[in-house]
Amino acid sequence: MNTIIINSFDEFNAFVGKELGVSDYIQITQEQINIFADATLDHQWIHVDAERAKTESPFKTTIAHGYLNLSVLPHLWEQIVDVRNSRLTVNYGIEKLRFMQAVTVNSRVRVRAKLQSLVNLRGTSKAEIFAVLEIEGSKKPALEANIVFLYHFVE
Repeated sequence: MNTIIINSFDEFNAFVGKELGVSDYIQITQEQINIFADATLDHQWIHVDAERAKTESPFKTTIAHGYLNLSVLPHLWEQIVDVRNSRLTVNYGIEKLRFMQAVTVNSRVRVRAKLQSLVNLRGTSKAEIFAVLEIEGSKKPALEANIVFLYHFVE
């Protein structure tokens, strides 16, 4: 995979409307799920109780929290695009988020990203990325969302 290097608004703007790429897969482990449960105080059995999930869950195993899946997007995004020459990057928002399918423990996920829009707001670049979190071997993604980042390029 070739990471796209972006140094300025103009370089980024050339990609508007285009798919930027696809990240590598990462595996979602039970350890990650448990740590996320501890961090968010969300210990619902469908996430953390493997024995109960085997018998009571429709998935027959534990599943990752939807927000855990969402939280790996910045890491995967950085595999696709390396934004340089920005003195500050801010996670600005998430729009049109839809959780579409559960991610079962030990599944592998990756993100596919497209630059929907880029706007210069008086020196701050507002990038809207259409992100699809794909599950290896599944036709249906885990989630889709428009992720919005603010980049403060040094000009």
